[in-house]
Parts: sequence; C-alpha cells; structure tokens
Amino acid sequence: MMELDRADVALLDALQKNNRLTSEELSELVNLSPTACQRRLKRLRAQGVIEADVSIVSPKAVGRPVTMIVLVSLERERADIVDRFKAAIRNTREVMIGYYVTGDADFLLVVTAKDMEGYEQFTRRFFYENHDIKGFKTLVVMDRVKASFALPIDN
Repeated sequence: MMELDRADVALLDALQKNNRLTSEELSELVNLSPTACQRRLKRLRAQGVIEADVSIVSPKAVGRPVTMIVLVSLERERADIVDRFKAAIRNTREVMIGYYVTGDADFLLVVTAKDMEGYEQFTRRFFYENHDIKGFKTLVVMDRVKASFALPIDN
C-alpha cells in the first residue's frame, strides 16, 4: 500500500466524485497550486493508485437497460481452466465486471444486454459452448440503486 498524505487523499476524493475538475478547481479544493496538483496526479497515475479515468454511462441511454448478476461455477478449479475463463471474461464486451470469488460460485459477473433475448443469446455463446462451466445462476437487476467505483480512502 502506498503512503498517501492529506493532499493526496483530498485529490483522490475530489476526482472520484468528478474526474473532469480542472487543475484550478482541484487546487481550490485541496489548497495546493494547480501545478502541484498536476504533479501529484501524474505521480498517482504512474504509481497505479489511479488506474483509469472513466465516465459512468447510463445503460438506458445507450440501449442496454438489462443488467444481470451471474454466479458461475466451473467444472473443475484448475489453474489453466481458471486462467482461460478469466481471459474469456476480459475479452467479452457484455461482461462489465468480473470477480474470481470464494463460496458457492467460482466467479461473479455483471453482464449487460439490450433485452432478455440478447441475454439468452449471450448465455448460449458464452456459457453453453464452454465445456469448462458446470453451471450458472442469473439474478436480474430490477433497479440500479447506486453506480460507483469510488473507494473510501482513509488517511
């Protein structure tokens, strides 16, 4: 874990709320000069503290209003099978989030679709054609209550 000072924490908190803030706006929030803010941001990005700068897009606005949470169990938990499935997750656009987990399932996926017919086509292609998958359970999201990647940061 990297040591973060009060200014780093303030910068990260501000950016997690709005990553479009200008250097001048950030400087006012964290009591540093715009140049100092830019130097710190460059360092935080270079050290991997900031992984990416993204925008949260409305699924409805882009025609993908159906979201599922899918619990996936593998036939066997061998390193090559797990690695192959991780690669499949990374290379599949419909999978928005993928976690390798403990418990009753091996993976938890968040999947998007245009409609239920589109999700069914996805399941046929992604799950049924993969012989390494023992089974999967789908939970259909009725309402997105919160969409965030903001982490609470303690100093």
